Amino acid sequence: MLEVAYIIVAIALVVFLVYLIITLQKVGRVIDETETTVKTLTSDVNVTLHHTNELLAKVNVLADDINVKVATIDPLFTAVADLSVSVSDLNEQARVLSKKASSAGSRTLKTSAGLSAIRVASKFFKK
Repeated sequence: MLEVAYIIVAIALVVFLVYLIITLQKVGRVIDETETTVKTLTSDVNVTLHHTNELLAKVNVLADDINVKVATIDPLFTAVADLSVSVSDLNEQARVLSKKASSAGSRTLKTSAGLSAIRVASKFFKK
């Protein structure tokens, strides 16, 4: 009877070892695939990093170029602002001159009306 127990234990041990071997083989395949995936991801990340560095370098060159061009245009905006102030001052002076001319024109009109009245009166009294 003891021999049957040993045989059952031996069979159970063999079944357990077969199951353990199959499980370890599957785990080994999973580890191999994980290793392959990590290598692929590493190479993809390296390529992406290289492209990102190139793109960043180009963006920096473009930003520098834009800064130089904006610095070139800044005096233009300053000149336009100064011109705007000058035009505003010129418009204000034109308004003042127009008011003075209008005022002088009304005085001249009154003076010429007075002179006309004197001429008419002098002609009337000369007769």
